Parts: sequence; C-alpha cells; structure tokens
Amino acid sequence: MENTNNDNVLKIERIFDAPRELVWKAWSDPELYKKWWGPKIFTAPVIKIDFRVGGKFLGCMRGIAGDFSGKDFWSTGTYKEIVPMEKIVVTDSFSDEKGNIVSSEHYGMKGMPLEMLVTVTFEEMPDGKTKMTLKHEGIKDIPDEHRKGMDQGWNESFDKLEKSL
Repeated sequence: MENTNNDNVLKIERIFDAPRELVWKAWSDPELYKKWWGPKIFTAPVIKIDFRVGGKFLGCMRGIAGDFSGKDFWSTGTYKEIVPMEKIVVTDSFSDEKGNIVSSEHYGMKGMPLEMLVTVTFEEMPDGKTKMTLKHEGIKDIPDEHRKGMDQGWNESFDKLEKSL
C-alpha cells in the first residue's frame, strides 16, 4: 500500500489478493460497488452505474455512526475513459439525489471544487493478485481537513473492498 500526495493529486496504490477481473467488476457492477464504497461508518444504499464512456455514476453514502448518522451524501460523475480490465476515468462531483451537481457547501464543506477527476488503473500481478492505483485529481486548493478526509475515506473504502473480494 502506498499513498502519495502532491498539490493537486491524491494517489493510493493497493495490492488485492484477488484476480483483476474481480477487482474490475467491483468498480463496474452496482451490487458489488455497494458492498465497499464509502468510509467505514457509511453504507452505500444507492449505486447507479451506466458503465460506458459518457455514462453516469450516481451514488449515495449514508452515515451509520457519529455525527454522520442518518445523513446522506450524494455524488455523481461521467465516465470519460474505460479501457476494459485496465483503466477507468470518471469525473467526481457532489450532487443531489437526482444527480444534479451541487457545491460542497450543500453538505457543509467549504472549499471543494465542483468537479474533480478519478483515474483507477488495474494491473495483473503474480499469484492472481491485482495492483490497483487510484489518482484523485483537482484538489490543489482544498483545505487540509478535506484532503485528509479524502485520503482516509478512500483508504477505508479500499479496506472494505479488500474484505468484499
């Protein structure tokens, strides 16, 4: 596992003890996506994926503990590039439940851009393992607390992904 941060990109690498096809499917199948998306104190009750270039993603993270208990956070994106079993590029924005892009202030967070970019690559490794690399771009000017939250959120999501595989 490697985390790398620069001014504009959050990068996380993970090696999963699962074949590339299964890790890929966890990103493209809504029922599998629901099992892992969101930090540990969130569930994902709604995931809609139109998995094609130009298609949309719409997801809801629902808080189940602490300050976030019972609160829904929606996000949306448009798939920009899909290379089967190798790469997914999708925009990332906060949204309402209908998929309309909203400011991060809608959820009480200031300073987040309206649109960011997520690139995920999948590399076959020996012994049936998969190296997955996530790059979350467009975060240059966001507050440190949000950057830390993104890092923690993705890593907790990937912990859940590892268990779901």
